[in-house]
Amino acid sequence: MSLKLNSSVVLAGAGKMGAAMLAGWLERGLDPANVLIQEPQLSGTALELAKVHGIQAAPVLGPQATAPAVIVVAVKPQMMDEVFPGLAKMAGPETLVVSIAAGRTIASFERYLPQGTAVVRAMPNTPAAIGRGITGVVANAHTTSTQKDICEALLGAVGDVVWVPDESLIDAVTAVSGSGPAYVFLLAEALAEAGAAAGLDAATAQRLASATVSGAGELLHQSKSDPATLRQNVTSPGGTTAAALAILMRDGDGLKELITEAVLAAQQRGRELGR
Repeated sequence: MSLKLNSSVVLAGAGKMGAAMLAGWLERGLDPANVLIQEPQLSGTALELAKVHGIQAAPVLGPQATAPAVIVVAVKPQMMDEVFPGLAKMAGPETLVVSIAAGRTIASFERYLPQGTAVVRAMPNTPAAIGRGITGVVANAHTTSTQKDICEALLGAVGDVVWVPDESLIDAVTAVSGSGPAYVFLLAEALAEAGAAAGLDAATAQRLASATVSGAGELLHQSKSDPATLRQNVTSPGGTTAAALAILMRDGDGLKELITEAVLAAQQRGRELGR
């Protein structure tokens, strides 16, 4: 989806996630002249992109002659109360505010904004840094269908986008996909340690485990089959995989129960942090 906007996009916060989004926007054809960056310490990819494309960047952006089409808030949640009131002053009647700050509710933004401002809360995950992320999003009642399309185009520059109907579900999104990469990395870590326990040297076990997890993930991404079917395709009755899965799928204390317990714990912690 190409990105063509008649007004500017303000990117507040150009760390790893902000820089990944910026790179995706430019790749999709967003005019660099329509991008403004607010970042106290511009560095890395964002700095390089700003220099190459001549993008205006400043520690604090001053008043703009025209209200931006979108303000994307990618600052750390603990900095929000310091940074957002100034950004809110830029918003016009047609401005869309998109937040990727974890734990910050839509209401926490609305209190600084004119009544009726469109606000979208988004939860991306770290694979967005390589364009393979997925972002769960929810919009307030003032967000138009056109603004949702703009939001999807901006966030879609770093991966898939999934809309949820209620803000309360963002904690579940966070627990599954926001925190999910850590679960996968733990699987690779545990698989490598198990390989070493089985007699492989540590380097070989790590290489096998990492390639297996990343390769299986790519197969899942490209396949039209669901995870259960792919698992069954690898499992021969009475074979080695079946022996391992008998442990991992054991009733009561198997991997599925453990993952469910973990996701529910993450969801509950998200609710606590959002209070």
